[in-house]
Parts: sequence; structure tokens; C-alpha cells
Amino acid sequence: MNSLTALADPTRQRIIELLSHGERAAGDITAEFDISAPAVSQHLKVLREAKLVSVRVDAQRRIYTLNPKGLDEVDAWLKQVRRFWSARLDKLETAMRQADKTAKATARRPGRSKA
Repeated sequence: MNSLTALADPTRQRIIELLSHGERAAGDITAEFDISAPAVSQHLKVLREAKLVSVRVDAQRRIYTLNPKGLDEVDAWLKQVRRFWSARLDKLETAMRQADKTAKATARRPGRSKA
């Protein structure tokens, strides 16, 4: 599963938000949700498989942390989308400025009545 697909689920998004504040034990993550521990575990598994989180074992606890490399896929996609929209918005701005100049020039022509 790719990163974007993994992040489509609101529960997984919330887990990522929680981990953005620092690492957490699986039990601490589970305590934040009104779903069963096995359900949270499945969400964590999806995030691990998408390489968005990493896990390490500390005695009996599993400690989860964000995997910065896993977020690279999301970041690359966002950069691509931003470039697309940035170019489109730049063209729109240019067209709007040209239309504004044309409208002002037309309004200033002698012999035109102002309505």
C-alpha cells in the first residue's frame, strides 16, 4: 500500500498526527481511540507497511515513531501538485491583470460615455 492510500483513513491520519508530537507506545496510541486494540493494531500495521511509521521493541512495549523517509512519497506528490497549481495560478493572474489593463484602457478612450 502506498503512503497516500494509507493516509486516506481518518484513524490513520490521527495516528500520524499523534506521532508528529513524538514517539508513543502502542498502548498509548490505542488509548486515544474508541476502537479495539486489535483495530488500532491493524491501522499501525498498514502505516508500517506504507513505511510511514517505524516500530521498535522496548521490553514488552512496541514504540512507534514517524518514518521521515516514508513521508517523502507524500511530500513528492504534494510538490508535484503545488507546481501544477502554481503554474496555473500564475497564468490566471497574468490573464486577469491583462484583462484589467484592457478594461481600464477601454474606459479611458475619448468619446466613451461613462454609464
